[in-house]
Formats: sequence, C-alpha cells, structure tokens
Amino acid sequence: MFLIKQPAGRPALLAILITWFGLPTSNAQTFPLADATALVPVNVKAVAAEYKGRKAVLITRDATKPGEKFKDGFALLRGVDFQDGTIEGEIALKITAPPGAPRMPGFVGIAFRARPDASRYELFYLRPGNSTSEDQAMRNHSVQYTSEPDNGWYKLRRQWPWVYETWADLKMETWTKIKIEVKGRSAKLFANGSEQPSLVVDGLKGDDLRGGIALWSYPDQEAYFSNFHIVSSPPVPVKNGSEAAGSWQLTIRELANFQGALQLKRDGNNIVFDLHISFIDAALGTSVEVPSIGGKVRLKIDPGTQSGKILRLRGKGIKDLNGYGSGDQLIYVNVWTPKKLSVEEKAKLESLRDSTNFQPHPGADEKGFFERMREYFG
Repeated sequence: MFLIKQPAGRPALLAILITWFGLPTSNAQTFPLADATALVPVNVKAVAAEYKGRKAVLITRDATKPGEKFKDGFALLRGVDFQDGTIEGEIALKITAPPGAPRMPGFVGIAFRARPDASRYELFYLRPGNSTSEDQAMRNHSVQYTSEPDNGWYKLRRQWPWVYETWADLKMETWTKIKIEVKGRSAKLFANGSEQPSLVVDGLKGDDLRGGIALWSYPDQEAYFSNFHIVSSPPVPVKNGSEAAGSWQLTIRELANFQGALQLKRDGNNIVFDLHISFIDAALGTSVEVPSIGGKVRLKIDPGTQSGKILRLRGKGIKDLNGYGSGDQLIYVNVWTPKKLSVEEKAKLESLRDSTNFQPHPGADEKGFFERMREYFG
C-alpha cells in the first residue's frame, strides 16, 4: 500500500508510467537483440543465438499436433507502442523440416500494431524459398501482407489478386535487411536496402491503429532476428475503417413480385449474386431482373439452363483502384426444387417421370464443378 500526501505532478506521473510500463522516453528505440531479454514470447520460443557470425535471437515454434488447435504467436518487443513510423531490422531464415517433408518456402516476418496476446496484428512476411522458384506464380508470393485474423492470405489473394503480394530478391540462410514504413492506412516494405519498396499496401485492413511490434515465425524453421531500430513519427489523423468489402444488403422495391432484401457479395473487383429460379423456368426459359450496383438489369435465362451455371455481366463490378477498368457481375444460377407438393402436382410430375427428356444426360458441352469454378474465377 502507498500513502500519497499530495497529487503527483505531470513529470512525476510520467516517470512512474515509464518505470512501471517500460514506455519509451523518445521516439527512437534500438534493440540489438544479442539476447532475448527484450522479448515477450507468445506461443513461441525465443533464445539467444549466433548465426553467420552475428549475435541474434532465435525464434522457433512447435508444430501443431494432430487434433490440436493452431495458436497464433510471436515474440513481442518490450516497451513499444507503435502507430506510425519506421521499423528496421535484419532477418535470416533456415528451414529445419525433415527430409521428405512437403516443399517449405519459409515464413518469417514482422508484425506491427499488434495486441499483446497475438489476437490481432498487421503483418509483412518473407518467403525466401519462393523468390528463386522456377514457377512464376510462386515467385510472386515472395513477400506478402496480411492482417490477422480477419484478412489472412487466402482471403486477400482471392478478393484482391496480386495486390498484397509480389516478388522480391531474397535468399535462404542469408541476412536480409528489412525496412517497413507505416503512415496512417498505408505501409511499405523495403528489402535489401533498396530505395524503392518491394510491396506497397494502400489500405491496411486491421481494426487497431496502434499497438506493439513483434517478431513472427513458423514451425519447422529457425528464424533469426538482429539489430532492430524503431522510430515513431507523429500519427496521421485517420478514422478506423477501410474500403467497402464483403456484402451489401440492397432493398429492391421495383422488382416485380418481390419484396425484401437481395444480397450482393464482393469477390475482388467482381460482384456475385445468387439467383434462384424454379425448375419450370429453368426448363422453359424466362427473363428475370437482377440487382446490380448500378441498378436493375434484365437477364435472359435460356431454356434448359442447369443449376450451377454462371452468367457474367461484363463491366458491372467494382471499379479497379489502380485504374485497370472494372470487374464483372457474376450471377450464380440455382434451380429451386420444391420440398412439398400437392397431390395434383405430384400426379403431373409422375406422368413425366419416364419421359426421356427428364432423364439426366449431360452432353460434352456441360461443364463440371471444377470447370465452373475456373469460369467463376475468370
């Protein structure tokens, strides 16, 4: 128990906060990382090490056991409260996966604006093994950005192809100098001392505008970190929020025989709409009005349309932020089968059961599931 006879002044209060919480006394912080004392491990192991003639810290994490839930983690730098500024450091990676294991290009990175429990953070990470791949698609996955847990690599790659990942000249088992510049909702990643960024993120996805900085690694590898230097700059005044993504609920009152809400989903620059029609309309053909972001559009449904068919309205999607035109609207046709029938309805359908026209006989032009998926993704 403390007995305070008079209120502490601002300088005294600041000194107490610095002592208790390890808050920085200036906008620059240096972490040589010759040992692990400056780190707070969260679901990882951090030990002092020497690699390629340099003192460093080694970050490792155990592989997830069968039936065990994956726990995110990293090694948090003590006393860092970061919003905008620069992060510089050096990283080296060595793969330790056993012989015969699947190809492992490596994952090692720097998290920022991170919560202490690793529940949320922004992340730039390197995959040195992809940098020298003979497969160009793999090469394009050399450096990547994610915002965990809501915007992982799969979601970003699907909704914004090639926007949050690119190629960079990286090497395995070699010290690589990394610099990250963060300003408001934008961030840039520089590799190997280059004056030009390898990856530019214009629209960080995270909910938190400030937080800690952490060293991030992955199982079956040794990640080494050394010589980190952090400089905080005056924060850019921004509001928490990001670009429109996901789904919109549109109330369409003009559509004939319809009242309620129709849902459009976003997939990258494309807009996706699930259209449900009766099997009678699918067999005989019809025309329907569907919602789009520019208003209703009349669409022709050809006789014999199969469930799962994807119709494409060119240029009816989202305008590309980089000026590369607009996406499309994709209409996914679902043929609705009634679950309950009256006696009279059953009798009519029974009379058609043996008709050859009602027997499935897909032709060579009928597309299977995987072909439709390729069509869906353009």
